[in-house]
Parts: sequence; structure tokens; C-alpha cells
Amino acid sequence: MNAIMELRSTTPVGLLRDVPTEKLPQCKSSSLRHSKVKLKCSVTVNGGSDSFSGDTELGPSLVPQASELADARVIYCAAPAMGHNQELHPECNSRVPAILDTLQKMELTPEFRGKEVIRIQNFRSASVDDIAAVHSSAYVMGLEKAMETAAQEGLIHIEGSGPTYATSTTFSESMLAAGAGITVTDLVVAASKITANPPSGFALVRPPGHHAVPRGPMGFCVFGNIAIAARYAQRVHGLQRVLIIDFDVHHGNGTNDTFYEDPNIFFISTHQHGSYPGTGKMEEVGKGPGEGTTLNLPLPGGSGDQAMSAVFEEVIVRVAQTFKPDIIMVSAGYDAHVLDPLANLQFTTNTYYKLALFIKQLARELCGGRCVFFLEGGYDLRSLSYSVADTFRAFLGEASISSKIDNPAVLYDEPLLLVDKAIAKIKAIHAL
Repeated sequence: MNAIMELRSTTPVGLLRDVPTEKLPQCKSSSLRHSKVKLKCSVTVNGGSDSFSGDTELGPSLVPQASELADARVIYCAAPAMGHNQELHPECNSRVPAILDTLQKMELTPEFRGKEVIRIQNFRSASVDDIAAVHSSAYVMGLEKAMETAAQEGLIHIEGSGPTYATSTTFSESMLAAGAGITVTDLVVAASKITANPPSGFALVRPPGHHAVPRGPMGFCVFGNIAIAARYAQRVHGLQRVLIIDFDVHHGNGTNDTFYEDPNIFFISTHQHGSYPGTGKMEEVGKGPGEGTTLNLPLPGGSGDQAMSAVFEEVIVRVAQTFKPDIIMVSAGYDAHVLDPLANLQFTTNTYYKLALFIKQLARELCGGRCVFFLEGGYDLRSLSYSVADTFRAFLGEASISSKIDNPAVLYDEPLLLVDKAIAKIKAIHAL
């Protein structure tokens, strides 16, 4: 995307192709009109103080005290982006509220857990400098300018970005989503300085971010939330070596591209072979000084709990132990769930519980417990919500309740021979 960004009203294809409407989550309706415009990205961006729903920059009285951080096991922010919505689109504004409702119903919120769980409800948006550490200034300025058109004309689609839409609130709500990730990162790092067992962090945000490339949005994603937080951790906290684990069903091409030549950020992506956006081949290992610090592992359709357990033990753990990160960040996409409508893997609630438990333990062993999750995909609201709730249980050190949720009758045999071949090949490529 150059200095001109084209926005169209045509219905995007890609992730929505061949997905029956009745299988999609029931998202809230929208009365927004559609528009086609062409905009030049030449407007100076104001400071990154935009927010919604009364969210403001954290003041001293809103920062948890040291004793509170030391006692907590989970710390999270939520940025639901209620204004960023398209009727019947899978990436809709029902996603984060569904998660929050389930956390409440399962008594995993501060109201029920006291000191164990902290929710930060007032936090700052990311600054333009935070965003510009990852994305081009032309893109950031162009998106802000596009909000004027969205306010006048209604819903707009960004051509060439995959099925990515925008409304009049998309810019401010995306800035807030990135700010949530930064806030959680700040507090997890602060806690790690006063306890050997800091809380795990979770930024429950949308729009998601791992497809957003430096020059623009892509595949439902606007700003690269995890990439922005990784750069922030390096710049502000001096945590130079960042391990990013992406278990979304789709390849995190935006994160991949952002750090492809960076030797200090190791990016691991597991994703379904042949899925959107078609990137993430095993041979994509990084470039120049970053060669060897990108690991892409496409998994055959039908891969599930057994496959991911083997990948974690034989690949992810070995990479992490060799790389020795200062912090672990996770692109937590829940669309590899067997019930998700946009892909064909067989993860279950229990798969996500085990991933969270293992990653938390890995962080304790390697980087002082510093670990932050960022919500990416997940479009079946029930499986998304229960999987995030079981992730919280893993953070709390409690037993999974997945046996009460998962239905083994919907599962079928995993292609374990193909999985074994994929693991053997990636281990050979990266000398693991």
C-alpha cells in the first residue's frame, strides 16, 4: 500500500468463501451504508490519545499496587471495539463481550477471585509513535483520514487487504486495542520485578492484528497488536529477545514480515496447511541477520490435540530453550478449534488449556514468568469463550473443565503420520 489507499464497498472474499452463513456466529446487525472512495494519505496524524467508552490514560491511582501485582495470577484488559462491526461478518463486535460474559459466568473475574485476577478497565490508547514502530506513517495517516469518509458514508472496505472493513471508529478503537496490549505488557513486566511468579497477561482485544503488514491492514486485522507490544517491550523495558508464539489457525504473515530480518525476535507460527493467506511455508526462515529466527510449521488438516502436544514438546520448547527469550508473547487465535467455521483443524478446549499451561511454565523457566497473550482469531462464540476461560484456568493453576465442554464425538483420527513428517522436516531445517 503506497500513498494512496483505495476503499471499496464490494463484498470481500477470501476467508468467507464457501463458509455457510448458518455456521457463522450470530453477530449484531449494522445499519451502516457502504461506500467507494479513493483517499490520499497525506494528513498529519494527531497524538494517539483517541479512545472510546471513557477509557483514558492510566493515572497513578489506577495502577495496581506492588502487593496487588505480587498476589495476582492473571491480569487482563478488554477492548471490544463495539463500533467496529459489519453485519454477519465473523470478526464481529460480539466476540469480546461473549468472552467477558463467559468469564463472569464461570466466576473467573475479580468479583469472584479477589486478588488472583486483576482487570484494568482504564488504560491509554497506543501513541502514534508506538504504532509507527511497526507500521508505515503513510498507512497510519491514511487510516485516520479515512475515518472522515466512514463517518459520512458508512462502512468501507480496504482494497487489497483481504476482507478488512472499517467504520468511523476503527482508527480510535484499533489504537485502544494496541494500547491494551502495551498496558498488560507494562504490568506483567512490573510484576516480574517484585515476584518470581508474576501474573500471566491477556489482552482481550479486537480488531485482531497478526495479519496486518507494515504497509497496511489485511485479513480482518488493522494494527499488529503483538508486534507493536514486542517493539515497545524492547524500546521501553529493554527486553531485547522476544519469543512470539502464534497458534492461530492462519499464518501470522504480518508478524512474520515485520520481524523477518530481526535476529532478536523469534517468530513461531503453527497454522493449517493451505489456509489463508497462503504464506508461512517451512522454507520461510528469516532473512539476513534474521535468518533462522522465523519458524513456520504448516499442519495438515485434521491436526488436533496430539499433533499440537508433539509440536510443543519437540519444536517450541527446543526453540525457546535455545533462544533464551526475555519475554514470551502469544498470538492466541482460537480458530483452530474443531467447531470454528473458518478452518479444518481439531483443537479442543483442552488443547488450548494445555498450551496456556505449558507456555506459562516455559516462561517461568526461561524469562522470569513474563508472558502476555493477545487475542487473534476465533469465530464460533461458544468455543472461543470457553477456550479463553480455560486459558484463564491454566493461568490460575487450576484444573481444566474441558471434559464438561468438549464433545469427543465430533473428533476423528488425526493424520499423525503427516504430522510426524512435518515435525521431522522442520527440525531438520532448524537443526533442532
